[in-house]
Amino acid sequence: MTKKKKSEGGKKLTAQQLQIEILKFLLAHPNKRFSPRQITDQIRVENNKDSAEYALRQLVQAGSVAEFSEGKFGVALERLTVDDARHTADGERKPKNTRAEKQKSTKAENREPATGNRASSRKFIEGRVDMTRTGAAYIVSELRETDVYVPPKHVNGALNGDIVRVLLFPAPPRRKGGAPIRKPEGEIVAVLKRANEFFIGTLRKSRKYALFLPDNPNMPVDIYVPLEACGDARDGDKVVVRVTDWQEGKGRVPIGKVTQTLGEVGGNDFEMKKILINQGFELSHSEEAEAEAERIPEKISPQEMARRRDFRDVLTFTIDPEDAKDFDDALSFKELEDGKVEIGVHIADVTHYLKPDSQLDREAFKRSTSVYLVDRVSPMLPEKLSNNLCSLVPHADRLTFSAVFVFDSKGKITSRWFGKTVIHSAHRFSYEEAQTVLEGKPTEGLLQLKIYPALQKALQHLDRLAKQMRKEREKNGAIGFETEEVRFRLAADGSPIEAFVKDRKDAHLLIEDFMLLANKEVALYIDNKGKAQQEVPFVYRVHDLPDMEKIAEFARFAKELGYSMKVDTPKQIAQAFNGLMKAARKDDRLKLLEPLAIRTMAKAVYSTDNIGHYGLGFSHYSHFTSPIRRYSDVLAHRILERNLDGKTYRVDKTKLEEQCKHISNQEKKAADAERESVKYKQAELLRRHIGEEFEGIISGMIDRGFFVELSGSKAEGLVEFKYLDDTFTVEEGNLRAVGRRYRRQFKMGDRVRIRVASVDLQRRQIEMELVE
Repeated sequence: MTKKKKSEGGKKLTAQQLQIEILKFLLAHPNKRFSPRQITDQIRVENNKDSAEYALRQLVQAGSVAEFSEGKFGVALERLTVDDARHTADGERKPKNTRAEKQKSTKAENREPATGNRASSRKFIEGRVDMTRTGAAYIVSELRETDVYVPPKHVNGALNGDIVRVLLFPAPPRRKGGAPIRKPEGEIVAVLKRANEFFIGTLRKSRKYALFLPDNPNMPVDIYVPLEACGDARDGDKVVVRVTDWQEGKGRVPIGKVTQTLGEVGGNDFEMKKILINQGFELSHSEEAEAEAERIPEKISPQEMARRRDFRDVLTFTIDPEDAKDFDDALSFKELEDGKVEIGVHIADVTHYLKPDSQLDREAFKRSTSVYLVDRVSPMLPEKLSNNLCSLVPHADRLTFSAVFVFDSKGKITSRWFGKTVIHSAHRFSYEEAQTVLEGKPTEGLLQLKIYPALQKALQHLDRLAKQMRKEREKNGAIGFETEEVRFRLAADGSPIEAFVKDRKDAHLLIEDFMLLANKEVALYIDNKGKAQQEVPFVYRVHDLPDMEKIAEFARFAKELGYSMKVDTPKQIAQAFNGLMKAARKDDRLKLLEPLAIRTMAKAVYSTDNIGHYGLGFSHYSHFTSPIRRYSDVLAHRILERNLDGKTYRVDKTKLEEQCKHISNQEKKAADAERESVKYKQAELLRRHIGEEFEGIISGMIDRGFFVELSGSKAEGLVEFKYLDDTFTVEEGNLRAVGRRYRRQFKMGDRVRIRVASVDLQRRQIEMELVE
């Protein structure tokens, strides 16, 4: 066979195009074998031999090409058609069941470590992918104390948050003391569950198909979109694509469908949508779920009213943020004889409307939480439920699931009752309005209400009980973390005008205390019922004991800032942290320690195994009070209802534990989305103040500079050492940087004055200059 000279018109192909052309060529010569160089010469492309070899290796992994002796390649033994070849490389469908494909199906189970040495016994684990910016990953597994490191070349298409199966490499050598020299390593051999199926990016359309280029750096491959799945999207549009087939295996690309064409690229609306999509939250509910919600009748039947305890004649009200629309909870107040009072904690009865295994229910579980960004809410339930039927709006009958407590004149609980109820809220307080009542400075509008004297008496009594319960919790070891929550005043177009820290006053704490009470008592009730008979599986909110090594390191850090802590036991830790919170109210520098203190703690999660809640000082705790926005509470309502009035019902504990894990993961994603939206708004705000000077506190140290947190907005930016008149070395522990020449020092907590130098809105990064 004579070589064909490359034509003048030969061009360099993308990796995907090269795979398609190679497949077409090999299928046209099914009985021949070619080297990578021969193939590039024959198909007349400018790609080099290495590119062709890489493309061939990918096709071998996909099962459509086989490698023979002496570096020659040809079609796999059971050949594909040309059409199949195009679809395989484009990602439209998998090849037919070739022998190579059969071999590949068992490859993940038998894959050896990259060293090539056969291990005597292979060990696999399952865990969640925590992706790094370098493309490497750490696998977090409940069965291991140490995360498993996966180098980029062994991630094999897994994405951040995916649940995967990992082959562990042979254990690394150990030091004399017994500790390994490096973290255990492994290779991802199977993706068991994808964390996200929706992505934002750019659609590029050709004559025969379209490719979707994701914006998310954690999505390392493009997505093939058939033209008929593009909808009305045009070439170059920013779109949302849902992956319909992941096409597992090297050399393949996922298949997707355009679900939404977005508005103008950039700008507030686009960025907020991007945050939601990148964290795996759909921008809207499905048509099926919306239709299902619309079919729910708004009128409550007399039969439903009759089977519930009626609180409509009892003084009831809500206290929520000024801009809230989904009112989960209400409080009722009723005076009894002998100085006793009856307090009702009334929670929206979402499970009356949300039927198990309905489309509404499946989507609510998939989301598991509402997501609260700076300027919008992505609700767990469609608006008809979240803002209407389930929301405890004033002056309307609403169905509720209630925890009702009787307190004696000394503030002790003498009885408790749980059950389905109906309420009629007499007033809707904002937190600010309720606070004016507690401070004895009610608004003119409140004073004109006929029921104001009753509302005032109820609020003041509830406040006294709340403070008593708070004091009791602290005595029992609860930690009173009060993290600063940044809020924004926004313009009509969503751009930030001002940032400020939300004030937490007695009105906020009052509501919080009664919600904590209801959540604790529900968990106690279920656990006691299980003790009397057989365990009743339930959704507990648990918080493990702190890691003593992390606590000791934090205490050393706090001492550097001038605050000493005694942290030898869990009880001492709680006392020390509470002391720190009080001291931080007087010393702004110590406020830096509050978020760091929280990071030393275990993360609170949902579980069927009750280990108590260390942070709250509770032996039993659940989430019962927010079913409009948390699916954990929906599950708690269903289980509690079926275990009242002498009935006993047990769900499958294994299945419930899997649901707990999913809900915990979704909660983390929502928190990440909310945090990212705040960072975006902080950067957007400071972009309008480039060149201006601000006061701040040094909040962190890295090798190339120190971070400064600004007062008020709490925005954080980096001051790089290279712009200062000395060479700085960061000391061990990252608490202090010292100049080599002039011995000038910068340390954590120092107050400094900075100038905003630049803002990268896409990366949420703020560059600052020190003002001498």
